Amino acid sequence: MKASDQYHKWVEWSDEDHIYIGKCSDVITGIHGDDPVRLCSELCDVVDEVIYHFVSERRPLPRPLIRPMQEVQ
Repeated sequence: MKASDQYHKWVEWSDEDHIYIGKCSDVITGIHGDDPVRLCSELCDVVDEVIYHFVSERRPLPRPLIRPMQEVQ
């Protein structure tokens, strides 16, 4: 498993901005684009790059907090 796999990522439509927003709240605020499939791929790449930066700077990775299904029994 890659380090980025522990972080929840999602793409959603923004009615306010009329664009897709890709989010990974534990690592970045978000990115945007017109194509949700391409945006999902770009989001994964950006999260990987942020994690690489943390590791190269010897900084601890943020603790994964966003777990939508964690509370479901």
